[in-house]
Amino acid sequence: MRVTLPDGAQASADIILELLKKFKTIAVVGLSSNPMRSSFGVTEYMQGEGYRIIPVNPNEREVLGEKSYARLEDVPEKIDIVNIFRRAEEVAPVVESAIRIGAKVVWMQQGIENREAAEKARAAGLVVIEDGCILVEHRRRSIESK
Repeated sequence: MRVTLPDGAQASADIILELLKKFKTIAVVGLSSNPMRSSFGVTEYMQGEGYRIIPVNPNEREVLGEKSYARLEDVPEKIDIVNIFRRAEEVAPVVESAIRIGAKVVWMQQGIENREAAEKARAAGLVVIEDGCILVEHRRRSIESK
């Protein structure tokens, strides 16, 4: 896992714990309604832990009881974390959208890295996590975050 902070950001002892405590609204790009997909299981867990989940997938109408939106720009509420379940080559436009909507964090799930997009997000003031599972990181810190 790689964490990149924007210029001027203070590094804390555990930036992931800080992010998970501070930011509670997560837009999940690529969230599938198929319970066999990792995006579903990871997001179901985060929803169960009290996070506000917003599905972003043009092929879905509703996931986990939440209305799905085609694009981040279509979401009518503030988004803190953009959690990306897309292939690395599809990350750049998502990052550009995350910047446009004023997200605070771009989180690329395990196995997803895009250095160019990550640098663009960091330069725009976002915290960037690459190649890290939000469920795994939350579980590691679940005792501390409650």
